Amino acid sequence: MDKLNLHQDDIDAFDLAPISLWLEDFSAVRTFFESLRQAGVGDIASYLREDENRVRDCARLIRVIKVNRKTLSLFEAADFSELVANLGAIFRDDMLQTHVQELAQLWQGKGEFSSDTVNYSLSGKRLDIQLRGKVLPGYETSWDKVLISIEDVTDREEARRQHAASQRYAEGLFEHSPVSLWVEDFSKIKKLLDGLRNRGIEDFRVFTDVHPEFVQQCASEIRVIDVNRETLKLFQAPDAMTLLRRLPDVFKDEMNVHFREQLIDLWNGKLFHQRETVNYALDGSERHVLLQFSVLPGHETDWSLVQISLTDITARKKAEAYLEYLGKHDVLTRLHNRAFYVDELNRLERREFFPVSIIILDLNGLKTTNDQWGHGVGDGLLRRAGEILSEAVKPPHYAARIGGDEFAVLLPAVDEPGAVAVVEEIVSLIEINNQYYSNIPLSFSIGWATSAAGEKLEAVAKRADLQMYQDKRLRYSTGETGWRSGAPVHEQS
Repeated sequence: MDKLNLHQDDIDAFDLAPISLWLEDFSAVRTFFESLRQAGVGDIASYLREDENRVRDCARLIRVIKVNRKTLSLFEAADFSELVANLGAIFRDDMLQTHVQELAQLWQGKGEFSSDTVNYSLSGKRLDIQLRGKVLPGYETSWDKVLISIEDVTDREEARRQHAASQRYAEGLFEHSPVSLWVEDFSKIKKLLDGLRNRGIEDFRVFTDVHPEFVQQCASEIRVIDVNRETLKLFQAPDAMTLLRRLPDVFKDEMNVHFREQLIDLWNGKLFHQRETVNYALDGSERHVLLQFSVLPGHETDWSLVQISLTDITARKKAEAYLEYLGKHDVLTRLHNRAFYVDELNRLERREFFPVSIIILDLNGLKTTNDQWGHGVGDGLLRRAGEILSEAVKPPHYAARIGGDEFAVLLPAVDEPGAVAVVEEIVSLIEINNQYYSNIPLSFSIGWATSAAGEKLEAVAKRADLQMYQDKRLRYSTGETGWRSGAPVHEQS
């Protein structure tokens, strides 16, 4: 027996241990350390890191005395000789840097060391290990016997790496998502709603009708945990802190109405819902968004983790508004179009407005202008007509272009004197406009009519149209420039 004086039971315990055990001789390392101290080396870690070959040379000074069965199995070695002959394949790469830490602990006189490092089996399989070493009692001055334990933690570390990779992936999806993402805590809102249920409240919509301040209270209890880059971009915020500080500027006006509906959904157990709403960027500009709300899995009982996505649909809403505008307006004059005029006549008929006055106007000389000066100049006349009628006619009254050169004005709840006043305003604006366009003056033939009790509006429009044509015939037959005209017109359009 050597100095260990091991009994057979101790030998069996070493050999049958469930983790890898190595008995090693560090005496040459200790002698090397003493020479370094005498040479004035004070920081062994810095000394070794200056040259990786120094680490390798130091590792070669360690002599393996024996290993147990678990070691041979772990490193896929047939026997002790094969293991020792291939130590360079086992201890390499990452191991060298952690070996510096182990040697530094011995240098500092601790008598033991530990590290989390990487070894490799003889087949090249990576092994994540937890290494612990201790100078055995009685060998503190020589380091002749150092016991090393190596625990294979590859499965644990692989799980940790996979978890970290999944977390990085999730964070990447969140941070680089092309839509605005918010992570919020709604747990206090959950408690407020539960408190109402405990008080016997059953109809939450009625409750918020009576207590609108409760909606505001809930809004103040939302805690924003995180927002992504697209959120800052969408709301033109330089950083998250600025955005969170100015949330009242982002969620304002009608937002309380939408938030109330969101609370009603939550009250009714809808933990995922979506709706269109309007927010505001920090410069005050509107942001139409599709809001999608979801309580994240695992948090259904307390709502402590909620994700809200805001998809910017501002461009789509503008396109929809423009298409709706085109459906009701004449692009050239920016007045309403014939389709709107017909629909409005029907609406006024159903609502039984009384009286209703209708003005019909025909732009004189448009055909002549087009023929002599071109359609560009004619379009200019039409635009001028649109500007005049837009200025003279304000909601709830409407002006529309109902034909190439024909216009109509609808005046609900306006009697005949009121209609005459509008006509006079139009004529006055024509005279002012013609002062700026004296080379091609603007002129209308105008007729108007006011509904009698029970008269259909279609009949009123026909009477106004007939009067307009009488006015036009009189003007063309006489060249008269009466109060309805801006200049003499000698050719019918």
